[in-house]
Amino acid sequence: MAFDLENIPSQQGKIAVVTGANAGLGYEMVINLAKKDCKVIMACRNLDKAEEAKTGIEAKVPGADLEILLIDLSDLSSVRVFAQAFRQQCDRLDLLVNNAGIMWPPYSLTVDGFESQMATNYFGHFLLTALLLDLMPDTSASRVVSLSSNAHKLGSGEINFEDLQSEQNYSKTGAYAQSKLACLMFGNELQRRLAKAGKKIRSVTAHPGVSNTELARHMPQYQIELVRYTIGPLLSHSPDQAAMPIVMAALDPDVQGGEYFGPQGFLEMKGKPGRAKQSDYAQNQAAAEKLWHASEELTGCTFAIPRAQEVTTP
Repeated sequence: MAFDLENIPSQQGKIAVVTGANAGLGYEMVINLAKKDCKVIMACRNLDKAEEAKTGIEAKVPGADLEILLIDLSDLSSVRVFAQAFRQQCDRLDLLVNNAGIMWPPYSLTVDGFESQMATNYFGHFLLTALLLDLMPDTSASRVVSLSSNAHKLGSGEINFEDLQSEQNYSKTGAYAQSKLACLMFGNELQRRLAKAGKKIRSVTAHPGVSNTELARHMPQYQIELVRYTIGPLLSHSPDQAAMPIVMAALDPDVQGGEYFGPQGFLEMKGKPGRAKQSDYAQNQAAAEKLWHASEELTGCTFAIPRAQEVTTP
């Protein structure tokens, strides 16, 4: 049966964190969660933009339960401050949507020495998940949703472990592809580790296809306009439609851990949400474990997943 938000029951009492919630897919994600009565923590980098977005969402969804907490995913210290602030306000987390991202910026290194796309799109979310996972109730409704992209299949299609920060050879499109491949592999590996620990929490991944969002802000304006008025309508869809695979991954009760969702149209660029195809390399367990260990070392965190408590019958 096709996914329909109308068929999803109220999420009253549940708490979600959506990164990059003030624009694009994150903004649409908050709207959909608010419609289902979920309390949403809008994790944003810019307070003014977050406040403006919050006001806009409240106008569209009267009674929306929204709060803003600042985070800069390119700065690991900011991620830690956010996690501490969240834990002071909330004693549980039902849904973590690792949405925020940047695409094709000029080469730069973050304060932690990471290439900016790998830092924002992947390393920041890796650490954030590690710091919040223990707050999730051990049920199948608890979800970690990580955003990937069709771009994960581009370039070599493999993680360049010899140059994770693109210091030897920077390609803005190549680095973006690496970061989104890393997000997908992280989602898969997290599910394997959750299952091994006997946890019911589900780690799922999704991609939006092609959509005109602020993610394209580093493209030259003439290229954006050229695409928008020529092939854009044929190959892309609006942000509200592009967000639906993410909504499906987050809320559909039939979703299984480790599944990947995206648009079902031509080359998964647009269309209704459903199960998507990921590359063979993205499912390579040995490579995912290597990436996991490298991520722990680089972020300075030990990603502990305690085993589920066994229930014994007296």
